[in-house]
Amino acid sequence: MSVTTSQPAADKSVVVLTLLAVMAISLFVHHEFNVRQSVLFLVGIGFGITLFHAAFGFSGSWRTFIRSRRSASVRAQVLLLAGTSILFFPLIGQLFPGIHVAGAVAPFSMSVLVGAFLFGVGMQLGGGCGSGTLFTVGGGNTKMLITLAFFIVGATVGSVHLPWWLALPNQGKISLIQQMGWVPALLLQLLVLAGLYYIVKAVEKKRYGEVKHLVSHQQQRPFLDRLVFGPWPLLWAVIALIVLNLITMLVSGHPWSIVFAFGLWGTKIWTALGGDISTWSYWNAGYPARALASSVLEDTTSLMDFGLILGAVLAAALAGKFAPDKKIKRNEVITAVIGGLLLGYGARLAFGCNIGALLAGVSSGSLHGWLWLVAAFVGNIAGVYLRIGFKLDSPLGKTS
Repeated sequence: MSVTTSQPAADKSVVVLTLLAVMAISLFVHHEFNVRQSVLFLVGIGFGITLFHAAFGFSGSWRTFIRSRRSASVRAQVLLLAGTSILFFPLIGQLFPGIHVAGAVAPFSMSVLVGAFLFGVGMQLGGGCGSGTLFTVGGGNTKMLITLAFFIVGATVGSVHLPWWLALPNQGKISLIQQMGWVPALLLQLLVLAGLYYIVKAVEKKRYGEVKHLVSHQQQRPFLDRLVFGPWPLLWAVIALIVLNLITMLVSGHPWSIVFAFGLWGTKIWTALGGDISTWSYWNAGYPARALASSVLEDTTSLMDFGLILGAVLAAALAGKFAPDKKIKRNEVITAVIGGLLLGYGARLAFGCNIGALLAGVSSGSLHGWLWLVAAFVGNIAGVYLRIGFKLDSPLGKTS
């Protein structure tokens, strides 16, 4: 039965200050760099608004599926992978010769296997994924500031160790698009995703006898009102994220990513403190070296991360939910530190997080994205049990 719910009043002062900050940064980036950077910053704002209004995270949804077998958020993620693949495969396969883009293709390696597993454990202990950490920080979650700080530390250390990990068993980059052609590869991928969708849906139906829908009808409010103030149904978020991903690909020439910026920030901080990075080979050549030598606002990933945080601040203020936590329990601090380190270190080894490795990798036809999915999910299972051990959650079978 449909019900009418009251909407908390928007925090007008935070809304105004955030909009002023967005306009100022956008104009500055446009003036100092180019319109492309300004557009990508605004796309980051869109990501932050979408993720917050829909509460579209990976760690919480995977934990819900593991603990209670509810699959709505997981099914939404499968649809996101499918929709993004439908748009990306033809672009990467050069169906349109005038559009030059590159997919997120990384080695199918031990590095990805171990890194994704560690990242999966970190998702549950830290309380967020790559995108989830940023939008919850923007929403005022104080604990996630700790997770983010150590996420940065872990990513920095991981970048130092990455060459050693890459020397382990490595099958090289395997692109389904290059191996099969984009049409057969896309059909195969959609078939696999359809199977995955059916499995998680069947698991939920077996336990409950019904399946929750991706579009909620519980709130009878005008469309525009809900669009601006939230909350959003999961299906709205899927559509918005697919569109924003496409814009990112077309404007930047590569898929949306998040974690490279964390290692960049950490390395810049280390050098500013007088640290020596002469032996850090990852930062001494190619794009990492250029990014390190340039303004952080010139790095697309950093700029979009900043935009994502500000977008989440804006969404939280509009929803009347911007309220930073004042107290954090000791076990939450400990798990935020451990989780953040595992998130950062694991993401660097695995060539990205749930966005840069899973979403970007799978939708680019890279086999490493599928390896990431399997390893990270197993890591999440381990993380769920560790959360119980740290008394963050009740034992399985009991109300969390």
